[in-house]
Amino acid sequence: MNSILFLTVSFLVGGFLGYLLRKIIVGKKIDSAESKANSLLEEAKIKAKEKLLDAKSKAVRILEETKKEELKRRNAIQQREDRLEQKEQRLDQKIAKLEKEENQLKQKAKQVKKIQKEILEIKNRQVEKLEKLAKMTKEEAKKALISLMEKAHKNELTKAISSLEKQKKEVLEEKAKDIMTLAMQRYAGSHSADTTTTTVSIESDDLKGRIIGREGRNIKAIERLTGAEIIVDDTPEAIVISAFNPVRREVARLALEKLLADGRIHPTKIEEAVKEAKELVSKKAMEAGEAAVYDVGITGFDPKLTQLLGRLRYRTSFGQNVLLHSLEVAHLAGYLASELGLDANLAKKAGLLHDIGKAVDSEIQGTHVELGISILKKFKQPQEVIDAMKSHHEDYPFENNYALIVAAADALSASRPGARKDTLENYLKRLEEIEEVANSFKEVNKSYAIQAGREIRVFVDPEKVDDLGALKLAKKIAEKIEEDLDYPGEIKVNLLRETRAVEYAR
Repeated sequence: MNSILFLTVSFLVGGFLGYLLRKIIVGKKIDSAESKANSLLEEAKIKAKEKLLDAKSKAVRILEETKKEELKRRNAIQQREDRLEQKEQRLDQKIAKLEKEENQLKQKAKQVKKIQKEILEIKNRQVEKLEKLAKMTKEEAKKALISLMEKAHKNELTKAISSLEKQKKEVLEEKAKDIMTLAMQRYAGSHSADTTTTTVSIESDDLKGRIIGREGRNIKAIERLTGAEIIVDDTPEAIVISAFNPVRREVARLALEKLLADGRIHPTKIEEAVKEAKELVSKKAMEAGEAAVYDVGITGFDPKLTQLLGRLRYRTSFGQNVLLHSLEVAHLAGYLASELGLDANLAKKAGLLHDIGKAVDSEIQGTHVELGISILKKFKQPQEVIDAMKSHHEDYPFENNYALIVAAADALSASRPGARKDTLENYLKRLEEIEEVANSFKEVNKSYAIQAGREIRVFVDPEKVDDLGALKLAKKIAEKIEEDLDYPGEIKVNLLRETRAVEYAR
């Protein structure tokens, strides 16, 4: 029991002593930690103060640098403002000076106008005085002076004018000949001319009676349906179809040939044959138009326009086939345009379509030029093509170079030998008109149209016309011919002034 008590007391005493020992040790550790913490806090405060001081010093430096830069900027701005102000002052001074000079110039201009007006009034008064003294107007004095100058220097003027005209003609004629010759060499067309009649061969004269029919009903039916005249005469094994319209003549020929081949000739069969012939002619016209377009090398034509172009195959002008004439004009226009450095395709197109109005001029009222313009506008052809084709008869002024080219090509195609036929009456009438124009001048004694109307020789009185007057008179005659007459190509006016000196030796 005592031992147990002793052990218990010993255990309690040992535990208490251990507690006291631990408490003492912990107290010492706490004191040392606090001291360390205090020292660290003091060090941190010192470092913070040092950093704060560094930051303040840096901020002060930055602030000072900023103030310096701001000061520099202000100085620069001030300098700029000073310079701008100086410039404004100078500009104001210049503007004021210019306004002053402008006012001075206006005053001077008014003075000049006033002086000009006074001078004009003085001049008019002087002219009036001179006219009263001279007893002639200003225009009359001018004409008199020119006349005196011409008389005083007529030899020099005559020589100068003749020389200039000769040089100009030589150069232009040489160039024109080269271009025309080259164009004509590059194209060679046929010289055949169409007529207004067509002959149909038959196997025997017995068929003539069948064509005429009982009481002439067959031939009357053919003439009524085709619009052509069927001539059945004593010509062996031949029937003549006559019509000024080539389309009607071709329809009658095809229908008659079909009837002769079939052998059955009566009004019903005639109607069928004429209908088929019209369809065949329309088809041939389309083929001819397509061939013409292909030959020229133009694409993009409306089929209806091509059909109209093909109808020219059955149209003639003075015996010349219009489609062949149009093809010839197209080729010549293309060659001329190439030589002149222009668009050959545009010239070809205008040349090919220049007579398109003749395809319908027998059906619609109006000239073929006006109808051609309407047709080309309807098919939306370029305005350049219309301007080029409408002037080929000089009904309209020449709008561009292509119009001149088409007119030249048309004249070349129409006037070449064998291209067209001309009646004797028209030929004689043209010659008489040319001579009448020349004889209308009082200075002319007599005149003769020669070389089929391509030249007119004019004889004048040498006492009424001098050398300079001869040049003027020739020009006047040529101008009057151009104004009053229509003719292909050109007419040479050859004026002759002959002076004879006669004396007798006795």
